[in-house]
Amino acid sequence: MTAPLPTFTVPELEQLSELSVGDMSADDAVDLGLVAVALIRERDVNLAVDVTLRGHSMFRAKLKNTGPDNDFWLDAKAATATRFGEPSLLVKLRHIEAGTPFGGRADIDHSRFRAHGGSIPLRNGDEVVGTITVSGEPDVIDHEVAAETLRRYLRPRSA
Repeated sequence: MTAPLPTFTVPELEQLSELSVGDMSADDAVDLGLVAVALIRERDVNLAVDVTLRGHSMFRAKLKNTGPDNDFWLDAKAATATRFGEPSLLVKLRHIEAGTPFGGRADIDHSRFRAHGGSIPLRNGDEVVGTITVSGEPDVIDHEVAAETLRRYLRPRSA
């Protein structure tokens, strides 16, 4: 029996905007990526992960059955999170709630932007300095893993 997929509300997703990673270095980005890899292995899920800083990929790993096809999704979800400054799943939910699906927007280059869960902006205060993005499972699982990775990474820093 498979577990039901997680569900998220707009207020739950908005809380992620309150998290701040501070001033991240390339080493910090790799550390965040390694937290993601550990979580992916712990949950035994089929995911690729990417961590960007200031527009540059600092860490990318593809586990289990992920591969080149995940590159598009990693990049497109990260582009969405960066452009809108909020989790890609939140962008998706806001459009659904407004009755205007993201895929129907004429002002978006859909070959570059996808509003599917799995990418979360990394903030230093109010500034978006990068993203953590995962891809390979249903988008709510992608989001759940990215959010838990960020929380685990920040936990020792806030103690």
